[in-house]
Amino acid sequence: MKRAEMGGGQEPGVAEVADPVIADNYALVKVFSAPLCTEFKHRDRARRGGFGHEAAGEVVAVGPKVRGIAVGDRVVVMPQNGCGTCDLCREGEHIYCQSPRNALQICGSTTGRETVAQYVIQQDWLLVPIPADISYDHAAMACCGFGPGFNAMESMGVAAGDTVLVSGLGPVGLGAAAVALYRGARVAGVEPSVYRRELAQRMGVEAVFDPTENVGQTFQYGVHVTRSEEAAQALIRLIRPRGKVAFIGQGGTVDIAAVVGKGLRLYGCWHWNHARYTEQMMATIRGSAERIDALITHTFPLDRIREAFEVQVAGNCGKVVIHPWA
Repeated sequence: MKRAEMGGGQEPGVAEVADPVIADNYALVKVFSAPLCTEFKHRDRARRGGFGHEAAGEVVAVGPKVRGIAVGDRVVVMPQNGCGTCDLCREGEHIYCQSPRNALQICGSTTGRETVAQYVIQQDWLLVPIPADISYDHAAMACCGFGPGFNAMESMGVAAGDTVLVSGLGPVGLGAAAVALYRGARVAGVEPSVYRRELAQRMGVEAVFDPTENVGQTFQYGVHVTRSEEAAQALIRLIRPRGKVAFIGQGGTVDIAAVVGKGLRLYGCWHWNHARYTEQMMATIRGSAERIDALITHTFPLDRIREAFEVQVAGNCGKVVIHPWA
């Protein structure tokens, strides 16, 4: 199969590698949509080899112990590879599993764990069925596009009429804004990129501020996405007393005295709970179709992966999606 790889000079390219092998409760998925995430930020220190952790596609083969998934099923491939037996995995919180499985060792495969490729392997219970009326590109937003933001809004209990401030309107922040808008909230954002501020407004974000501007108001809920410490501190200042803040970007520090003084409630949010909320996630995706069309600003075939990375690095984009079979 073909997959995207980091070359020796840390520039992405395409390589021919062995097709994945499956065993146990693993299925082989033909990838039709592979959104890019933050891989481009780490390419200077990335190991040579494949990359990617988001995908949607079709099951084309199943291992002998697979249950509940069949050849021909359309699925979202959940990231990571939980043990499936610990309390966290059984509760649908596999992303926090402390004893992840080694898929390549179990299957005796040398490939299949990176998603920017023509095939990927995953356990049956980590493949989420896609409703017939949702496209692969839209369904793939159930990974990092909507996943962290969905977790944040669910954790904070955001509902119609609430006010939400999203700090950092990159692909994940824009996804969080879309989820909040779907729930009927009023959404504002803080973002230095003119391109992304304009994109956010096209998606329905009510007000977007440059970080250097005086926002001049407070909000019930906040979502921190960027790695900027200044942005984290500013968000804490802008949330009203007894408000809630969800951190879905792994960066920045907060002033604990300010948090305590305002009685804020903080939430660390990574992926969403697919054991509890699959129906709600798919309803959110279905009801956000126009916003997703705006969020996905670029699509590329696999052989243009270097160009896709250049778009990501420039930052004039929303979500970038790779189509491995185009």
